[in-house]
Amino acid sequence: MRIGCQIAFNETTSPQYIAEAGALLEELGFDSIWVPEHVLFFPEYTSKYPYSPDGKISGNPKGMLDPLLALTFIAASTRNIKLCTGICLVPQRNPVYTAKQVSDLDFLSGGRFEFGIGIGWQKEEFEALGVPWADRAGRTRECIEVMKTLWCDEISSHEGQYFHLKPAYQYPKPVQKPHPPLIFGGESKAALKRVATLGQGWYGFNMTPEGLEKNLESLTDLLSKEGRKLEDIHIYLSPAREASNSDDLKTFSQMGVDQVILPVFARDKDKLRERALRTLQLANS
Repeated sequence: MRIGCQIAFNETTSPQYIAEAGALLEELGFDSIWVPEHVLFFPEYTSKYPYSPDGKISGNPKGMLDPLLALTFIAASTRNIKLCTGICLVPQRNPVYTAKQVSDLDFLSGGRFEFGIGIGWQKEEFEALGVPWADRAGRTRECIEVMKTLWCDEISSHEGQYFHLKPAYQYPKPVQKPHPPLIFGGESKAALKRVATLGQGWYGFNMTPEGLEKNLESLTDLLSKEGRKLEDIHIYLSPAREASNSDDLKTFSQMGVDQVILPVFARDKDKLRERALRTLQLANS
């Protein structure tokens, strides 16, 4: 089982530190870096964060760097580590621009990008962006259709419910063919269906072994309906706090998890090294 790390960058993390962080995590042997996305946070909100008992995101965050920009910056100081969005809120973005950023990052990194995708949980963020909250799942699917034609076709075009693209060129294309892997986050039946119909991977968040077993059963059934098997996709997982121990990590590996993604948040290089080494020791014990 491979070990990835989740890390966020904000106003307290300098550009020098961000570049050093990427190089250090690569040097220490992490397989991948996963960077989250939110373009806005709010001091007051009614939306429910799905991974905490009180429905509030922990830490009272005020902002973070755009993940695609941060990963492109990290690409310049690394050579091998995978660069991943964990996760990108695709339906609140313009798919033409998102396709362009993804292609450019994959091109500049030599084919190291993996596209973690989610549909979002914060209604207030969509409203501020002027993007409808309703049918964001359908919008996500159409965004992917638009991006795929831009990634794969010499002359791209699309005509759909939400987006209209006249025949156009967008280059460079991604290094990875036909495109970077699409890894869908979420644990609902609808989220798992997106994995089964569109994905090359599933990213389960806040997982316990019991939760993973339940989700893998559902995912196996949904994949079967699409003529696919669980072995056809990669399983990525961030464990719940109570499951972040060596015994549960071993259990995750035995259950077929390809990569476990562990948090290594820090504000300086020394603290990052300390936390990263502790994380690797836990994962390998």
